[in-house]
Amino acid sequence: MDRRGFMKTGLAAGATAISTMAATTKAKGQTTSSAPFNLKYAPSFGQFRENAGNDPIDQIKFMADQGFRALFDNGLMGKSPDLQERIAKELEAHGMDLGPFVLYADFGKKTFVTRDPEVRDMLIKRMKEGVECCKRTNAQWALVVPGAYDTRLEWDYQTANCVDNLRYCGEIFQEAGRIIVIEPLNWWRDHPGLFLTKIPQAYQICRAVNNPSVKIVNDLYHQQITEGNLIPNIDLAWDQIAAFHIGDNPGRQEPTTGEINYLNVFKHIHRKGYQGVLCMEHGRSRPGKEGEMRVIQAYRECDSFEI
Repeated sequence: MDRRGFMKTGLAAGATAISTMAATTKAKGQTTSSAPFNLKYAPSFGQFRENAGNDPIDQIKFMADQGFRALFDNGLMGKSPDLQERIAKELEAHGMDLGPFVLYADFGKKTFVTRDPEVRDMLIKRMKEGVECCKRTNAQWALVVPGAYDTRLEWDYQTANCVDNLRYCGEIFQEAGRIIVIEPLNWWRDHPGLFLTKIPQAYQICRAVNNPSVKIVNDLYHQQITEGNLIPNIDLAWDQIAAFHIGDNPGRQEPTTGEINYLNVFKHIHRKGYQGVLCMEHGRSRPGKEGEMRVIQAYRECDSFEI
């Protein structure tokens, strides 16, 4: 082969290799995309502020443009009714769901574990306020943390009291056609002293309450710390799980930064036919606009499982 033929052949081979690398990179989720994600990963307000600006409506538009199909807002109850309605309208325009918002979470008080009638009255009032927020925003789920445990009361009595209080709360939400999700949180790193910490414990309580409007939000960050065994516990508690929270461990940053194999976890959840929301309740590993885009890229990588 002469030099000219060799060069032409070499250049053609190089171009083919580059094209193949580009296609492979895209297949592995290494490029930005506007295609809808397989699952309803839900960013929160502020998560993409540096790219989308401060206006919550602009942030929703940015999320939709990136392929996200849901939003979650822990602070929804604290927003004005007018803003709540604007958020709901924008989500509807993009076909996006609204994940669970925090309805009640007082980590320092013994609430659900007591028989105190004043506490029960407070909870019932709070649930009714939550239902009104659901109606304004088209939200289907509201999140409840059952509070601290009581050091002066046997654990089983506390469990029975929690079940009773959730029955009262569940009746209010069932009448409205909405769902309360209770969240187990870890003792070891973030929330010492709380009553509800494990998925099996939450499952037991939901089975005892026996109301389709009282379910579990499985926070995979917390449960990796508390008990691990994520996929088997998802399977064992599946009929009581209504939502997920996402965050890697250690660090509580985006998937791919820690020890959880989110590609396999997401694939497993998808294959089980899950249609709900997975709230992105975590920080980011890098600063600035680049860090925000890296969060999106991480979800592309973990969402690249075969269907």
